[in-house]
Amino acid sequence: QVQLVESGGDLVQPGGSLTVSCRASGSISRPYVMLWFRQSPGKEREWVASITNLDDRSYAESVKGRFTLSRDNDKNMVYLQMNSLKPEDTGVYYCNFKNAIIGVDSWGQGTQVTVSS
Repeated sequence: QVQLVESGGDLVQPGGSLTVSCRASGSISRPYVMLWFRQSPGKEREWVASITNLDDRSYAESVKGRFTLSRDNDKNMVYLQMNSLKPEDTGVYYCNFKNAIIGVDSWGQGTQVTVSS
């Protein structure tokens, strides 16, 4: 299995920036994709961005141009840099690891991001 730990959530003003991190440990076998989701109170969890082991990146339309994924393979870390934050970006941000070949689907505990003045 793969264990995920998110960190970096905080309170930030609209227009501000924040980077959240996801550290993976355990049996990280390829091919895989690491995804970020977020969930606000009363709303369904929504996909935000994803990166594969081949560095293919995808972003939801709502964050394209504002959010950027990066990674540190030596540390098994994935970072989500969030710029020009809006109140609607508020939510708990979850990291997700998927390896469809061996049926691994792991989630972190989430980190709270609040965008408010």
